[in-house]
Amino acid sequence: MKGMSSHWYEWLVGLRYVRSRGVSRFVSFISGVSMAGIGLGVAVLIVVLSVMNGFEAELRERILAMTAHATVTGLDGRLAAWQEARSQALADPRVLEAAPFLSGEGMLVNGDAVSGAMVQGIDPVMEQAVAKVGDAMQKGRLDQLVEGDYSIVLGSALAEHLRAQVGDTVILVIAQGQVTPAGLMPRMRRFTVSGIFEIGMYEYDRHVAYIHMADAGRLYRTGEGVTGLRLKLEDMFLAPQVVRDVARSLGGSFYVSDWTREHRNFFRSIQVTKRIMFVILLLIVAVAAFNIVSTLVMVVQDKQADIAIFRTLGAAPRSILAVFMIQGLVVGLVGTLGGMILGVLVAFNLEQLVSGLESVLGIDLLAADVYFISDLPARVNWGEVGQICLFALGISLLSTIYPAWKAARTQPAEALRYD
Repeated sequence: MKGMSSHWYEWLVGLRYVRSRGVSRFVSFISGVSMAGIGLGVAVLIVVLSVMNGFEAELRERILAMTAHATVTGLDGRLAAWQEARSQALADPRVLEAAPFLSGEGMLVNGDAVSGAMVQGIDPVMEQAVAKVGDAMQKGRLDQLVEGDYSIVLGSALAEHLRAQVGDTVILVIAQGQVTPAGLMPRMRRFTVSGIFEIGMYEYDRHVAYIHMADAGRLYRTGEGVTGLRLKLEDMFLAPQVVRDVARSLGGSFYVSDWTREHRNFFRSIQVTKRIMFVILLLIVAVAAFNIVSTLVMVVQDKQADIAIFRTLGAAPRSILAVFMIQGLVVGLVGTLGGMILGVLVAFNLEQLVSGLESVLGIDLLAADVYFISDLPARVNWGEVGQICLFALGISLLSTIYPAWKAARTQPAEALRYD
């Protein structure tokens, strides 16, 4: 019973000191500032990490909408008997779909507008099973790429640069030359724009164009051969191992790649940035939490007489220690919970907030040609939110140790000497 009353006594006194009035009103103000600082630091940390998580997830989804989980190509960049290779790849139960592709570079011309492009020769039906380009079509359909029609599908930014619309004719020029009476001339062919896609990732919308695989074979003179096979896997995170196993099953020598290797720099830079931002923003929380030290030092100084009376009445030093640690912990707890609520609310509504801010300021805060995407996604990772809150509470608790220890060492006679 005595232990229970002591427990409640420590909590009641600690909470009473948090909301002190009268001569200690300034101390209460400092406590409020500490709470606000901790809350703001926690909220900013949650929002920033949520944006990084959203950026990583959105980037991965948009990349995989345009590319496959893995690719297999011949060492010389050509795969001759692709039908047999495709059947062999599909025999692996971890491979859901496989589609041939023929990749080449070219220059697109429409009047005085000129742009380089990465030309992808595909089979529309098989390609749609591997990547989701067809779902990103703004105008036209991917299956309108018909063999012999020499039609082309452009990215939205590329079409805008070329000032080309569906039904317009563009000229595709490739570096492979052909001998004419006038000398060596680059090979070129007119294509009709049959569709325009928009992934929302500038790198692809600006530089990629699709044509039918058979038309690409005639233009690049590869015959029946293709560049390689794109694979869609049951588990994309097993791509490095699965694509190696598929290549071994095909026999011979092949070059293999997967989405984790092709875009490694993107995802590695995001992870490094997340770690750096976590450390930097955690320092903001630490600075706010260490304000608790100054707050409690002032409280201890102001409550010397109270401490002496408690000690005279029989309060143990550990009880005095607990009183001031509880006060600091409450400040940290309230600030952390407030920051968590604020951070999660902002993260869930960030796209609307950014859009509204862009409308008010009349500027584009997220340039697609710089950041690869045109919006600002945010995904809250509750595990990270928990870690942030635990760090904030831990730092707050550490900040209480010295002032509480100093209060516990107060001698009653010394404290009451001048009272």
